[in-house]
Amino acid sequence: MDPVRQIARAVLYEGYLLWPYRESALKNRHRWTIGGVHPEGYGSPWLMRTECLLEAGPSDALDVCVRFLHVVTRHPAGQEATEREVTVPGLVLDELLRGPVVTEIEVADGLLRGPGDEARAWEALSGRIETSAERLRPGLARIRVEVVNTTPWPGGSRDEAMLRTLVSAHTVLRAPGARFVSLMDPPEELRAYAAGCDNVGAWPVLVGEDTMLSSPIILYDNPKIAPESPGDLFDATEIDQLLTLSVLALSDEERREIRAGDPRAREILDRCEALTPEELMRLHGVMRKEEHA
Repeated sequence: MDPVRQIARAVLYEGYLLWPYRESALKNRHRWTIGGVHPEGYGSPWLMRTECLLEAGPSDALDVCVRFLHVVTRHPAGQEATEREVTVPGLVLDELLRGPVVTEIEVADGLLRGPGDEARAWEALSGRIETSAERLRPGLARIRVEVVNTTPWPGGSRDEAMLRTLVSAHTVLRAPGARFVSLMDPPEELRAYAAGCDNVGAWPVLVGEDTMLSSPIILYDNPKIAPESPGDLFDATEIDQLLTLSVLALSDEERREIRAGDPRAREILDRCEALTPEELMRLHGVMRKEEHA
């Protein structure tokens, strides 16, 4: 998998379900807590703004990708989520300097029936992505991407609002041939420009020179997934070995509940049960030599 997409996927599912991965567990009864862009009338953040610095010429182009989870109601009981993605390719910097480019987000409501009385349903979502640029000095521009939720809000509970929320929203910006500037550790001559970037609900970090990941959670520049990790556990800040051993310690009753719930939790259980002793030992720890420039 593309390393940028691998990191972005980890961000997308951070906190999706937490150990013990049962939907009845107290910590999983209040889901969808990270990176929400909510309906404007709900009263919680309805806008996510990314601002970052790009060293580029007027003919350089920018690709913008916004990804988020869309909450799905599972009948007869439960919730899960499906991935949504809106890509805006080939935005030429010179054109962005003249005015914002607006891209609509439109997802129709839907119902998917399964065997028996099983069904999955989701609400319609609407919003927009506004991408613009401001020239700060020759060869340097401030890029702005705003993600706005315009889904109508009739009122109701938090659970109903989450059905109309862009959950775990994040933005990936790519500028082949150009170079983004670190906001965490900018060059001395660019520190004032970096300090002037106004990010709302977003934390942009470098993922290589030509890619910026704007995450709803705090990361360092150039984050990586440990190669020993066997797959998603939805808690990238936790230790894979500890979570895996905790899963293997679940009772038969807890495992039955997991298997009857969210399919992604079932995948975790199946994967942990299938690990060999050698694969478990790989999770125990490893020493790496860091290369410094």
